[in-house]
Amino acid sequence: MGSMSALREQKDDVVVESSPFLNLSEIDPDNPQTCRGIFLTFDIDWADDLVIEDTIDLVEKADVNATWFVTHKTPLLDRLRENPKFELGLHPNFNNLLAGDSQNGSSVKEVIQRLKDYVPEARCLRSHSLCTSTKVLQLMPELGLTHESNLYIPPESTMELQPFRIWNGVVRVPHGFEDDLFLLAAETKSAGFKNHMKKFLQHGGARVFDFHPIHSYLNTENIARYEDTRSIHKIPHELICQRYEGEGIRDALKTLMKLG
Repeated sequence: MGSMSALREQKDDVVVESSPFLNLSEIDPDNPQTCRGIFLTFDIDWADDLVIEDTIDLVEKADVNATWFVTHKTPLLDRLRENPKFELGLHPNFNNLLAGDSQNGSSVKEVIQRLKDYVPEARCLRSHSLCTSTKVLQLMPELGLTHESNLYIPPESTMELQPFRIWNGVVRVPHGFEDDLFLLAAETKSAGFKNHMKKFLQHGGARVFDFHPIHSYLNTENIARYEDTRSIHKIPHELICQRYEGEGIRDALKTLMKLG
């Protein structure tokens, strides 16, 4: 993993604090050193295997740690497990349950447990749509889950993000970048995708990034590209033809892994 100490460096005319890439489950609020790294996370969101594999290839080439939040069973889980720098977490979808539809489980516990059966080693949880509640948090220790990352605090807040432990021992880890929300806030991209990564890396505390393979694959530059290609999201050989050739989310991810 390398030294936990930070190093100030000059890269591309921007001073960044060089820190190790860590996994979310390594965070211990009682040990501040474990809270000051870069935490790269992915919500795989039912993407096609070739789309997910494309992102895995990028991250493995960069040789950095990453936490992968799983939505479904796929042969790629075994590939992810083979990399000692990766960890698997759960990405449960409570939206159907909230709409009165029990097809994904008839209770919060059942929705989580179905995913836990695929990934029994998981210790981290981030819900689809960032949906959470006291009930979700209270269930986590019973299901062997120790870390949760549903709190999104945008970088515009200028806050230094700090993980914290709640009443039942669960560690809540705020994240400060989420690619789909970044795409919705057009004014935040005025300096460009790559520069946005550089600016966020200058923040202190836990720099937690949330990416989605579909946006990396498309190199999405605005939410319209994602919405307009929905019908071919599961057809990678067609989807690749819609990849943006300018600066987009894929570039932001590559810049982050290079500068971190």
